[in-house]
Amino acid sequence: MTTDHREIDRIVSAALDEDAPWGDLTSETLIPADATATAALVAREPGVLSGVAVFAAAFRLVDAAITVERLAEDGDRFGAGDVLARVHGPARGILTGERVALNLLQRMSGVATLTAAYVSAVAGSGARIVDTRKTTPGLRSLERQAVRDGGGRNHRRSLSDAIMAKDNHLAVLTAGGVDLAEALRAARDRMPHTAHLEVEIDRLDQLDAVLAGGADTIMLDNFAPDDLREGVRRIAGRAVVEASGGVSLDTVAEIAATGVDVISVGALTHSARALDLGLDVDIELATATPGHP
Repeated sequence: MTTDHREIDRIVSAALDEDAPWGDLTSETLIPADATATAALVAREPGVLSGVAVFAAAFRLVDAAITVERLAEDGDRFGAGDVLARVHGPARGILTGERVALNLLQRMSGVATLTAAYVSAVAGSGARIVDTRKTTPGLRSLERQAVRDGGGRNHRRSLSDAIMAKDNHLAVLTAGGVDLAEALRAARDRMPHTAHLEVEIDRLDQLDAVLAGGADTIMLDNFAPDDLREGVRRIAGRAVVEASGGVSLDTVAEIAATGVDVISVGALTHSARALDLGLDVDIELATATPGHP
């Protein structure tokens, strides 16, 4: 599953409008109009690729005459020095689209690479690595795709997609003296039959009420490994068990070994480092004369 091309065009167009709102003054001043260029997308470090269609869209939306030859696809692993794509066409357009194309590709590939490390760390456990809503505003669709390209799964996309009662929701309910199990049962009565109900708890003594309320997924937030095991035992398959909080590459294998079904990791998107990818450009001036476009 990849991001819809209309969503890609919307995001990339906004980025291009931000970077070149009235055109690329440098390229239009210095580079002859009929100059062409060939550019190689080169990996400076190993990783997992994500965002090839986004990379290509940045150049297409600047100038439809630019072509992008894909030499690797989303989800592919690569090494330092590998050539991942070649770009050819009008030099001005390539230079104008370069930064936006690289920014988005580097960001997405960084997320995919970090996700792949988490997925590898829990291999064989049966636990799924999933993202959260801790995404870059405006880039959620792309970052969620990058998680998938790295072998992870997606949590709910937005507040509109599922009912997820978190600690602050529960605090408001209990402060008003509402019985938690009854409140959850009432929510189930009101929610669409296709919707999913998830409840976050931070203490084992909340578990019975949440189970009685009919939660589909129970998130055990910031639980120690022994408490996670106890939570899994007590839930006993009556709900999906999700672990969250305190998850890092150093701790994720131990968390997975407790038997949880899902591990949500905000770091996949909020802490991923952009991967080092570069565009090596070779401009062909043809018969053009610099300064006389």
